[in-house]
Amino acid sequence: MGTALPVADAAQVRRYARGLVRRHPRALAAALALHALAAAAGLVAPRLLGDLVEGISRGTTGTTVDRIALLIAGFVVVQSVLVRFAHLASARLGERVLAELREEFVDRMLALPLATVERAGTGDLLTRTSRDVSALSRTVRFAVPETLIAIVTAGFIIGALVLVGPLLALPCLIAVPVLWAGTRWYLRRAPQGYLRENAAYSDITDGISETVEGSRTTEALRQQARRRARIDADIRRSYAAERYTLWLRTIFFPVAEIGYVVPVAATLLIGGWFYLEGWVSLGQVTAATLYVQQLVDPVDRLLSWLDEFQVGGASMARLLGVAGDPPATPACAPATPPGDAGPDADRRLAARDVRYAYRPGRDVLHGVTLVPEPGEKLAMVGPSGAGKSTLGRLLAGVHAPRSGSVTVAGRRLDELPLDELRSHVALVTQEHHVFIGTLRENVAMVRPGADQAAVESALAAVDALDWARGLPDGLDTVVGSGGHPLSPAQAQQLALARLVLADPHTLVLDEATSLIDPRAARHLERSLAAVLAGRTVIAIAHRLFSAHDADRVAVVEDGRITELGPHDELVAAGGPYAALWRSWHGDRS
Repeated sequence: MGTALPVADAAQVRRYARGLVRRHPRALAAALALHALAAAAGLVAPRLLGDLVEGISRGTTGTTVDRIALLIAGFVVVQSVLVRFAHLASARLGERVLAELREEFVDRMLALPLATVERAGTGDLLTRTSRDVSALSRTVRFAVPETLIAIVTAGFIIGALVLVGPLLALPCLIAVPVLWAGTRWYLRRAPQGYLRENAAYSDITDGISETVEGSRTTEALRQQARRRARIDADIRRSYAAERYTLWLRTIFFPVAEIGYVVPVAATLLIGGWFYLEGWVSLGQVTAATLYVQQLVDPVDRLLSWLDEFQVGGASMARLLGVAGDPPATPACAPATPPGDAGPDADRRLAARDVRYAYRPGRDVLHGVTLVPEPGEKLAMVGPSGAGKSTLGRLLAGVHAPRSGSVTVAGRRLDELPLDELRSHVALVTQEHHVFIGTLRENVAMVRPGADQAAVESALAAVDALDWARGLPDGLDTVVGSGGHPLSPAQAQQLALARLVLADPHTLVLDEATSLIDPRAARHLERSLAAVLAGRTVIAIAHRLFSAHDADRVAVVEDGRITELGPHDELVAAGGPYAALWRSWHGDRS
């Protein structure tokens, strides 16, 4: 399992929620006003029925029944209209807030350091982007407006009850200790329960995705039983977490139901006693009982949606927590490395005495120093697991070194804002993604204002313009999930075209052409060489022809650079690189 992303605390969630409310004062005020008017219209009928009962008891009804019936019908119609527009206003406000939440979450996700994403694992991210967003969506769309309605309605009903007769409001107080104690008991346990439930679901997603993605490796190593045991253990934890929150609800909801019934019965009994004592009229008792009965609905809404708020609050804490994981900055940081002065100093990338460990105490890089010359093409070669990709990720600013420094223009990469970092150096790996949208949008996403000529130039640079124009709608063909399918080689060319358009002065290519046919890859790299003249290119070579074409070659073995120099010199030296070259060249003779 990965290292889970952090979770925001309750104070952060409340602060963020208040900020959302303050962003839309007019819309919120309009929704509250409509709900208040609807609640006020709903209070008229009980009072009129009380007056009707009072009139009947005194024998003074006359035409009162017809008049009261018409008035009640009129106010019911008014209330229905007001409720309709109140719900519409609340729904619009909720959708606007939800859109902002989603956009901000996407911004937070995109701003995360890649190292953080990799540590967290697929499951945690998938759960936050799917299950947590869905849960928060339900809270914003339904729980928030329903709670607003309940609060406003309850306030008006209590006010009307007091106006009918302050003595008749006293029986309602019997329910307060019951509801207060039950709610307090529930709220002390529910937030952590729902956080555990969501975290357990993340573990399930993570385990299943790992099993599916590594299915062939699992079969080859005969690890099926181990993977099944991992998934079974995750399911058991999720079951226990969900059972705990279900147990909370089975205690809380019956207590709440008792709190609803007691005030109605108490108002009838105590109100009847007050009537016999002559302290209140029969009409007042009737109206008060109806108001208390009406009060059950908003209180029930409040307590019912309270559970939804716990789910939504836990989801919001997980979504907000994404922003709470800044990349770690090592303490040792030489500000400006010596020897970087000169006309190309603002483009010089330098790694000095860097060490890195995925696990504490297990360094995979051991004091590596590598300073590519601006405009140089440098190839990194070596056996699998030697540390080439790790060093490439440090040079691209994906990881921060445990010790030592990686700088550009004398500034540490891990101290640069992400936008500025990517204007200096960018990483292209074997992994690639085709986004849903047109081919043109997929390329231009790194420079949204790019014109047709710039997009076509970027595609031509990676030898992709011909097949792009040959698509059904040319560059306007929709690609990605559900769109026109692209081959792995085409998807890689698309990723490289984005880099050409982004125009960083340094590129780190981590076996970026490994999925392309060797002849096509060689042609692609030659095309790139022509376009990237004057830029620094650090190529982690999968095929040694990349090293043959490079200005210098760095041989990485066991987390150290054992050789560094031009191809011909290293071959002539007869060291590790010469052995690699003879082995690779001989296999292709």
